[in-house]
Amino acid sequence: MRPTCALIDLDAVAHNTRELKRIASPRAELMAVVKADAYGHGIREVAGTCLENGATRLGVAILDEALVLRSAGLDAPILVLGPLFPYQAETAVRSGVAATVSTPGEAAALGDAARRAGLVARVHVKVDTGMSRLGVFPDAAGAAAVERVASTPGVEVEGIYTHFAAADEADKSHARHQFELFLGFLDGLRRRGLEFPLRHAANSAALLDMPETHLDMVRPGVLIGGIWPSAEVRRIAGLRPAMALRTSVGFVREVPAGSTVSYGCTYRTASPAVLATLPLGYCDGYKRLLSNSAEVLVHGSRAPVRGRVCMDQTIIDVSDIPAVRAGDEVIALGRQGDEEVTADDLAALAGTIGYEIVTTVGRRVARLYVQGGRPFRLASQLGEWELSGWEDLPWHRANGAVSGPASARGPGSRLEG
Repeated sequence: MRPTCALIDLDAVAHNTRELKRIASPRAELMAVVKADAYGHGIREVAGTCLENGATRLGVAILDEALVLRSAGLDAPILVLGPLFPYQAETAVRSGVAATVSTPGEAAALGDAARRAGLVARVHVKVDTGMSRLGVFPDAAGAAAVERVASTPGVEVEGIYTHFAAADEADKSHARHQFELFLGFLDGLRRRGLEFPLRHAANSAALLDMPETHLDMVRPGVLIGGIWPSAEVRRIAGLRPAMALRTSVGFVREVPAGSTVSYGCTYRTASPAVLATLPLGYCDGYKRLLSNSAEVLVHGSRAPVRGRVCMDQTIIDVSDIPAVRAGDEVIALGRQGDEEVTADDLAALAGTIGYEIVTTVGRRVARLYVQGGRPFRLASQLGEWELSGWEDLPWHRANGAVSGPASARGPGSRLEG
């Protein structure tokens, strides 16, 4: 197994969940949104940690994610935030997963499936107040649609919600307008005799900046991993980044002045240089847009990326860092010594957001889960291994820290594979 992996600090996830629960309204439940494999951090491990530290519900984007959580033995309430198709209704109902509905037809499909199974379909009605993605409009037709949903046999409406399009911006006027539309719609439904146990609107940014929107439940997502929604939100919570991306130097060579580096020859050395090749590329989520701009950490110092990031490898300049050799640890995201590369740093260079940096770390990058300062599980495409400590990792032993066979075991092989 190659030494490129994402280290996931579950102590940071636990801390962040408790901190978000602390700043939420006391009456608001906390739904941990763990879609997209918990923003690249690992859906099973992160969801379980959140539930142990104050979350009472889980949110996912698609039904498949909910089924992964159920197969992991998690029986907490789960809401699918994206649309369900009629053929998925029976699976959702039998799995005890709540669905988002935007039309009476969606509710009818769930109700039919529930009646056939002798169960009840739980749903949350989505209200489109300015995202133009899903939901009923907050008008008379929308109110009539909600009435039809609520009267659907076999269906229980346990919640109603909206989603902010720009709560992460300093100018909150659009978000406030959305919230006013939502509250006004709820008032109109109340006059029709419709009330809902769970009213929710606050995403990560609104949890931080708009306490009036917390209502009955808040829905933090990327904040759980210690990633800020944007540079414009108030950083009132003491959060810790939960993901680091590490690899090892694969090859070191000296090159003369005038040497071209990587595809397209976009970098040429101005003087003799020492270059190191890393087994990390854009297939792993280290974006091609970071070519000739990003820096990684080696021996606690910054080393610039030279040339284009390749699919599987990246070349860095270690001329100013003494005695770099193959096998040395490299941090592409995270902290090493006094230096740190953050998701926001990489996002700024790539012209994107921190969300994308962590969620696009590829499937072939193993996730190494750490708790109490020690790794306890390594999950990769090859399988999963339970670990007893750092000494179980082959790249750790290769640097002379430990000798002897790994105590960790996967499906029929040692970690050296």
